[in-house]
Amino acid sequence: MNILVAYYSRTDVTKKLAEAIANETGANVEEIVSKVKYGGKIGFARGGKDAISEKIIDLEPLNYNPADYDLVYLGVPVWVGKAANPMISYIKQNEGKFNNVKFFVTAGGSGFEGAFAQLEKCVGKAPLKTLALTAKQVKHDEFKEDLASFIE
Repeated sequence: MNILVAYYSRTDVTKKLAEAIANETGANVEEIVSKVKYGGKIGFARGGKDAISEKIIDLEPLNYNPADYDLVYLGVPVWVGKAANPMISYIKQNEGKFNNVKFFVTAGGSGFEGAFAQLEKCVGKAPLKTLALTAKQVKHDEFKEDLASFIE
């Protein structure tokens, strides 16, 4: 099975989880890189504003076509109860190219359900599975059992 892990990560929490999934599955990895800068306090505020408005932004060039994969894991942090808009921009850029998907979402503590609903709506299909983890769980490596169940 051809597998792709596509993710966006502002603070490397989602990146850590994406890399763990790729290591377990042998997947190719697509880091979604925004041309809009979301670093620091100003970037944090800009990200919240852009997430609320579901603004579509420009992304750096991508390496992989999701249509070439049987399964695509989509990973994203929650911003103000929504999926971070670089991921929404990625999905829109690849509309209709997803065969099967699984969603993994990281957050400070809440907003998972809103992000999952938004991802499902944008992709246009229900995920095979979802995984919701707090930043604390990821930072402290408290996700191995949840990850194993998510991958199987």
